[in-house]
Amino acid sequence: MNLNLAVLIDGDNIPSAHVKEMMEEIAKYGNPTIKRIYGDWTKPHLAKWKNLLLENAITPIQQYAYTVGKNATDSAMIIDAMDILYNGKVNGFCLVSSDSDFTRLATRLREAGMQVIGIGEKKTPNPFIVACDKFIYIEILKNQTEKKNDSNIDSIKTNVDKITPKEINLITTTISDLSDEEGWAFLGDVGSLLQKKRPNFDSRNYGFEKLTPLIKSIGVFELERRENPKSKHKLIFVKNKEKRIQKSKK
Repeated sequence: MNLNLAVLIDGDNIPSAHVKEMMEEIAKYGNPTIKRIYGDWTKPHLAKWKNLLLENAITPIQQYAYTVGKNATDSAMIIDAMDILYNGKVNGFCLVSSDSDFTRLATRLREAGMQVIGIGEKKTPNPFIVACDKFIYIEILKNQTEKKNDSNIDSIKTNVDKITPKEINLITTTISDLSDEEGWAFLGDVGSLLQKKRPNFDSRNYGFEKLTPLIKSIGVFELERRENPKSKHKLIFVKNKEKRIQKSKK
């Protein structure tokens, strides 16, 4: 199903540097029919956004800060999101913020059957991340830009996370959840379930464009390509390698 997405951006909480890459990423998941950014445009710190809004056809929504130290953007975004929800013109939302205040909004939208994609920095609190169907780190988009512009791959590798035993265990248990009697699971299903279990799981966090090379690099899984009767592209299945139990010498 092709999603019609409402893209709502917290201008007070998101850097403007990679908005082009962000919009390209959003386009992978659906058609952004509504694009709005919220903030107090009388403030100088939002000046960097202004040219980018025209280039990306994003509508600025003025929201004055009524009280010093309080972010009035949150309530304006939430009210608009609910109005859009009840208008019935979209079937998905993209909430761009690193603010945990949008956790309840994401939960409410999903309760209404909406697909919710979150985009924010790695400092985003976990409650907001897990309230979304999928959560994408802005740092990933930054790394992708660096790959295009920088031939020094080593400098990019320092910006990605390392695969820890926690991630390996997550993949292992997910394969077991989906495996047949011989232990094989379709990799597409594995990827979907990983996303449901952990919305911010993304191969790009670890320096891999796709799940297949990530799993291959770990070295504890078997991969098998099978013929696809419906397409020329082969199906990829994955299996946990059996642990060899060494008998102690007596």
